[in-house]
Amino acid sequence: MPRLPKLSRHSGRVRKEGSYFRARRLARGRDLLGPDSVGIRQSLVALGFCSLTAVVAGGFLAAMTGTLERYPGLLVLVPAAIGMRGNIFGALGSRLATSIHAGTFRMSRRSEALVTQNVLAAGVLSLVTAVMLALLAKVLSPIFGLDSVIAVSDLIVLSVVGSLLSFLILIVVTLGLAARSAHRGWDLDDVNAPLVSAVGDVVTLPALFISSFLLEIDVLTTSLAVLFILLGLLSLWWSRRSLLTTMRQVLSESLPILFATGILLVIAGVVIEHELATFVANRAVLVLVPACLASAGAIGGILSGRLSSKFHLGVIEPTAVPGRPARRDLIAGLAFAVPVLIFNGLLAHVVSALFGFESPGFVSLLWISVIGGSIATLLAGAIGYYGTALAVRAGVDPDTYGMPLVTSSVDLGGAAALILTIGWFGLS
Repeated sequence: MPRLPKLSRHSGRVRKEGSYFRARRLARGRDLLGPDSVGIRQSLVALGFCSLTAVVAGGFLAAMTGTLERYPGLLVLVPAAIGMRGNIFGALGSRLATSIHAGTFRMSRRSEALVTQNVLAAGVLSLVTAVMLALLAKVLSPIFGLDSVIAVSDLIVLSVVGSLLSFLILIVVTLGLAARSAHRGWDLDDVNAPLVSAVGDVVTLPALFISSFLLEIDVLTTSLAVLFILLGLLSLWWSRRSLLTTMRQVLSESLPILFATGILLVIAGVVIEHELATFVANRAVLVLVPACLASAGAIGGILSGRLSSKFHLGVIEPTAVPGRPARRDLIAGLAFAVPVLIFNGLLAHVVSALFGFESPGFVSLLWISVIGGSIATLLAGAIGYYGTALAVRAGVDPDTYGMPLVTSSVDLGGAAALILTIGWFGLS
């Protein structure tokens, strides 16, 4: 009887490695069909962390009401600055997630590398949109009935310094999260939006507060404002002449949508600024504002990121009625909302009790969070699907268009929903 050939240790190792990579591919395929138990746990943990940091940011916002009253228009920039950070870095994470799914993600320092070009695009967008938000705040505030606003040079300094300080931290977080996801086999779409939103909330508010100290020196703010405008124009000129095609494409597709969403974000800020007296009298409610907007935007961001990857890979089609895989994502995303919003109300109550903020009471806080946040989350789900589908039908990158459209619309709709809910409880 002939002997069977012996298998070497090397062949056994190859067989094990082959099984490992086949399992990884199968797991990734299951992730694309819909959120599995691992993805749901990852999303809930990320959303919980997002709520925690957003409430901390809300506590910081409630503590700086004196600064908000001293500089009219600063509160207009708060949702605009936070939202724009989410737009830029949420879309960046979504593009990196798609490259991970497609197997093209590589960390590299070469200027022509995909990651490097995306980082450069995020830097240019952070500077240019910061100047744009300041100008929009100055122009739109009087149109919507807010006449008392600080000088445009002050708004530019506040916006740009806050943006650049946030950029330095958020770019490290986004790239680190992408690299970790690629290495560990995580679905970046499940965690990118909540974690970027969480870090953006915590970083942007202190950055705006720090930049407000520069407003005490008139000559400095005027000089810095002129410098920032020139740097913004120079960066746009350089990017248009650059040979980095991916960066140019990201900028050309991002700037129009970011301008449109910037208008929505500034209007959301004006809506909130109109209720500043209400928030000063009930600072516990102000603690809720970043938490509710961040949670709804993060859930919409998860939906947008997952749907965008599926559109790219041909798993779903941009139909008027969402298909089964899309419906699974939508139902899972909306199911996240209720426990997260209850958690937000509980955290806001605890933070307010700890710091002695004026409060309408735990039950009122809970209902304001659940009702206002649910309206915002429903809006996020609808825009998350149809905004991404519209981008696909228009032939543009849904990673670049879907996330900004969702977060900005949710910020405006969520701000209006919260103000409406506060009115229902007789607080305004």
